[in-house]
Amino acid sequence: MSLQTKIYLVIFGLWIINYLPRMLPMVVLSKLRIPETVIRWLSFVPAAVLAAIIAPSVLMPDNRLFLSPQNAYLLAAVPAFAAAFKTKSLVWTLITGMLAMALLQLW
Repeated sequence: MSLQTKIYLVIFGLWIINYLPRMLPMVVLSKLRIPETVIRWLSFVPAAVLAAIIAPSVLMPDNRLFLSPQNAYLLAAVPAFAAAFKTKSLVWTLITGMLAMALLQLW
């Protein structure tokens, strides 16, 4: 078997590995009637995942809890959180957080 064939097989295998876990739940769940309470509960999953990703970076920048005015990440998160609460827009939240962090780095 040539190297090119092996590369194509690896690409195809990776495609299958990525495609099946995404498509199978959609195919199975499209045939089921999901209760409204489950749908409402699932609507909180993206926010919970995002919080789980962001919280350690903001609260523990050096792998230890750092709740101090010297924590630039925490200070930049405050206006970003306010922008998120007020606008409900990911774009404005990101812009506010990046501007706050940039200003804190310059200061």
